[in-house]
Amino acid sequence: MKKQNLIRVSIAAVCFSVLMLACKKDSTTNSNSAPATTDLQTSTDDQAMASDENDAVSNDATASVTAYSPSARIFSDPNAGSGSRVNGDSAVCDASVVFDTTGTTKMLTVTYNGTNCLGNRTRTGTITISEPKGVYWKNAGATISITIQNLTITRIRDGKSIIINGFKTITNTSGGLLTDLATRGTITHDISDSLTIAYDKGDARVWMVSKNRVFTYANGIVITTTGTHSDGTNSDIAEWGSNRFGVSYSSRITVAKEHSQSCDFRLVSGQNTFTRGDNFTAVVTYGLDATGNPVTSCPSGNFYAQVAWTYKPTGKTGTFLFQY
Repeated sequence: MKKQNLIRVSIAAVCFSVLMLACKKDSTTNSNSAPATTDLQTSTDDQAMASDENDAVSNDATASVTAYSPSARIFSDPNAGSGSRVNGDSAVCDASVVFDTTGTTKMLTVTYNGTNCLGNRTRTGTITISEPKGVYWKNAGATISITIQNLTITRIRDGKSIIINGFKTITNTSGGLLTDLATRGTITHDISDSLTIAYDKGDARVWMVSKNRVFTYANGIVITTTGTHSDGTNSDIAEWGSNRFGVSYSSRITVAKEHSQSCDFRLVSGQNTFTRGDNFTAVVTYGLDATGNPVTSCPSGNFYAQVAWTYKPTGKTGTFLFQY
């Protein structure tokens, strides 16, 4: 009897060991499986929204320092003609502007008031633009520094929000003012940012940005953006850091991104290629309609982007569309 009991215990121990090995094997398999594509959809939408809104801050800053106003001329061109704007007026539809030139550094504060200008989002928070006295934005090599404080953007269609804080520098590489673009031909700016971005008021993630923007004129201003950071392999990286899930990533601009004034400065074309620390790669093509075809004129509704993703460990691929 004792011998039979010993055999039974031995068999049970072996079965338990086999079961534990099977569980361990399943666990290992699960840890190497592709993350849910819903996470990829969410993070891709995050990236598109945050990148575009950060570009909008750059637009607001350059518009504010080149506005046709006596105060703005202190930043841009002291010899420009007379203007009519005063403190509180703004070149930005959903913000007021206050100039302060009493110190050694010229300051301009843009305060967003939550107005829904285009029907797609609201903004609150501030950006503060500074420029040393004796430096004028129209001159080649002039640089403005921008501090972003609790800039909260809320998307109307779904209530999604992001909060941006951090620092931005814009260098007028070519010189010249956007008010003269129609006759000048091109103007080039270089942008470098260090930001934190909180998605839906969650944990803040670090973003780094390095971009070149070329302004041309074709029925309004056209902005062509490329990435300028190099990791030793790729030299077209525009943004890098981590997403809302804490996954590291880099975002290359593999086809130049274009914003057009004739389409309310919306992103009308371009392509990003994302490389992520969780073994996903994704190519995102912008400027499409709801069927995935390129848009030929500015739509009254949303643009769409197509994501073609690959999970490298398994070779699994997929595509999806999202609106922006």
